[in-house]
Amino acid sequence: MDRPTFRVYGYRWVVLAVFMFINITIQMLWISYSPITGPAATFYGVTDLNIGLLSMMFMIAFIPLSIPVSWVIDTWGFHKAVSIGAVLMGVFGILRGLAGARYGLVQPFLLNAWTTVPAKWFDLEFRATAVGLVTLASLVGTAIGMVLTPILTQSMSIARVQLLYGILAAFSSVLFILLAREKPPTPPCPVGQETRALMLDGLKNALKNRMFWMFLAICFIALGLFNGLSTWIEPIVRPRGFSPEQAGTLGALMLVGGVIGAVVIPAFSDKQHKRCKYLMIGVLGAIPGLIGVTFARPVWLLMASAFELGFFLVSLSPVGMEYAAEITYPTPEGTSNGLIQLFGQAAVVYVYVMEAMRTKDGSFTLSLLFAVFLLIICAFIVTRLKDPNVVHAGAETIT
Repeated sequence: MDRPTFRVYGYRWVVLAVFMFINITIQMLWISYSPITGPAATFYGVTDLNIGLLSMMFMIAFIPLSIPVSWVIDTWGFHKAVSIGAVLMGVFGILRGLAGARYGLVQPFLLNAWTTVPAKWFDLEFRATAVGLVTLASLVGTAIGMVLTPILTQSMSIARVQLLYGILAAFSSVLFILLAREKPPTPPCPVGQETRALMLDGLKNALKNRMFWMFLAICFIALGLFNGLSTWIEPIVRPRGFSPEQAGTLGALMLVGGVIGAVVIPAFSDKQHKRCKYLMIGVLGAIPGLIGVTFARPVWLLMASAFELGFFLVSLSPVGMEYAAEITYPTPEGTSNGLIQLFGQAAVVYVYVMEAMRTKDGSFTLSLLFAVFLLIICAFIVTRLKDPNVVHAGAETIT
């Protein structure tokens, strides 16, 4: 008997591309104050903490909205759910440039769909890589915001820069609504690899999984560290005499490393069907880079450390999200992804802790060393995890 044949469609790249573009623009909106924390504080007549709160509000809004939005994604489909977020992002992105309106409401609609889109359009062998590409888009957006914002503020006001980003966000929203599709005409894989439980049943299933809880602890630490570094990048290096432009470049290099890591490491993970091995590589590999970012004074060493840190730390996201989707099956991808993002954004508390641990001379050294200790704890947790038993129903996929 011939094995059943399943098809992946070329249009999947269009869907993935417009979804990636919208993730780029929301990250630009989120990070745009970070590399200019000092100048922005002066411009608005507030403290560094007040500017940091603009980034933290993005994460705080995620906490109460994550589970409801996961339900919307899993019930209505990612196209309707993300379209809602896209419209809100475009409108409030422009309003923020005009009147400082907040836009944190839209974040869960986008981030919770990171694994849902690959699951509906890509075969099992490429899903972690597809999630990695979405992660890449998010990092590219953050990197653009890090580098471009200090440059633009030299020739235009901060408010004008925010308006420019809002217009770009609105454009990406229109493209997504027009071009994205919920699912292909035929599934890309056997039904057993695509169909998921109802959201409530899936939520119960995920929360009963011990390894999923351990992975959530890793997410809490890793995303807390990433968001903390992204939020305070300019104040972290300011005491060592680095300028906002250098801080923006530093953040961008961390994200460039993350872009490469988010593509390379998930590809190896997919090829070998190993998740825990690459989670460990990501955790241990991030430690030397974090130490370098904490202490390095030569520009080249600081930049190299940021690149190395990003390469390994960011790779935890795509590998980990696919790992979570596999170990919690049949929990819907939107649900497991939403829980991951919920715990990660709840780590906003660490962003505030970093500011609270800041010494009188402005140094973040104590909080960064504490982060090294937390990464060591993550490595220990990974040793307690096991790779999922993914069932490959003897099927052939064609393009």
